[in-house]
Amino acid sequence: MSKLYIVPSPVGNLGDMTLRAIETLKGVDLILAEDTRTSSFLLKHFGIDRPLQSHHLHNEHKTVERVAERIAAGQSVALVSDAGTPGISDPGFLLVRECLRKGIAVECLPGPTALIPALVVSGLPCDRFMFEGFLPPKKGRQKRMTELAALGVTVVFYESPYRVVRLLEEIGLHFGPERPVAVVREISKKFEEILRGTAPELVAHFARTEPKGEFVVVVGV
Repeated sequence: MSKLYIVPSPVGNLGDMTLRAIETLKGVDLILAEDTRTSSFLLKHFGIDRPLQSHHLHNEHKTVERVAERIAAGQSVALVSDAGTPGISDPGFLLVRECLRKGIAVECLPGPTALIPALVVSGLPCDRFMFEGFLPPKKGRQKRMTELAALGVTVVFYESPYRVVRLLEEIGLHFGPERPVAVVREISKKFEEILRGTAPELVAHFARTEPKGEFVVVVGV
């Protein structure tokens, strides 16, 4: 049936792709991908041969209405991101909102995300937590850190290898040098690594070891 499907993709290990996700992607009329090169590899691996179209942060404002019109006209469309669940620090929200505004059915499949595995394996309290994702690079960043530090709950960040040391330094400054921190790197991949300590201790670690890969940083209470 004509519908928008939100389809999670593996954050690293291709074995995390669900059977339902594969079946859904094989059955739709069009697949929207954050990066068609990354998704082409995934689709080829699972023998999925469907039309592929780019849908990313830089063009989604222009394309959401056109995509919604295609679904309203009877097509089924799936949205995938480079890794994890679309809409979680990835493109997806604008398209979901436009489809719902037009009365179009939206279905989100359960599946991989870096957030939950990192939170659970951190060993930090996960009964109440705040997912912040990527902090703004400049405007409002310090104010936001101060607000998060005052919440009294576990806070989860996403960060790149180029800015993770800066983030840890700011955590030590705003949350305090004694707050427990877990850094989870390359979730589900060959070189997955979990580092635990205080922010200053982790900054010292990365002064000796160059940060590589994608990071989830969990700050406890």
